[in-house]
Amino acid sequence: MPEKKELNCARCKKKICRESKDCFEKANMQVKLYSDKKIRKLHRAASAIEARYYKKAARLREVILFAKELGCKSVGLAFCIGLAEEAKIIEEILSRYFHVASVCCKVCGIDKKDSKLEQINPQESEVMCNPAGQAELLNEAETELNILCGLCVGHDAIFTMLSKAPVTTLITKDRVLAHNPAGAIYSNYIRNELLGKSKQNRKR
Repeated sequence: MPEKKELNCARCKKKICRESKDCFEKANMQVKLYSDKKIRKLHRAASAIEARYYKKAARLREVILFAKELGCKSVGLAFCIGLAEEAKIIEEILSRYFHVASVCCKVCGIDKKDSKLEQINPQESEVMCNPAGQAELLNEAETELNILCGLCVGHDAIFTMLSKAPVTTLITKDRVLAHNPAGAIYSNYIRNELLGKSKQNRKR
């Protein structure tokens, strides 16, 4: 049995895959993954948008173009209540092109205490986020593509797991960095803290 190669592309300095090199010797097998009708349709649409609008379209426009390329008539918008104003604008824009079914993370108003969930403030009543319910409602609405707008870490995983329609992300929540999680990589202070180097910085 051949030795299993370590999967650590993030630390690879050469990135020779860009030059059509097959480091894992699995290209022939992986091409077959795209023979699946649903995957092939999504992949071709995504590739078409990349080819036609590379560096030309903002992500919101790309999402619209992607959905149109797929031939979608109905899309779902699953949003966090903390981004309700943003969701209102997004829904207004999307509705120019599609029927939009939008669902808030607090849908159905289920109390955290009923499910014995940890609370931000145990002294107050808190309604839990309901990503499973969001997915179920959009499944019932028979949306053809679902768009995530600021769901919490983990809640996005639940939604994606249960959504019958393909899922794409428009906004990723980051309460500290104005919903720009890449900012943690670009900030020396945050990056070094995560790498355990914050004490060194204090000495400078």
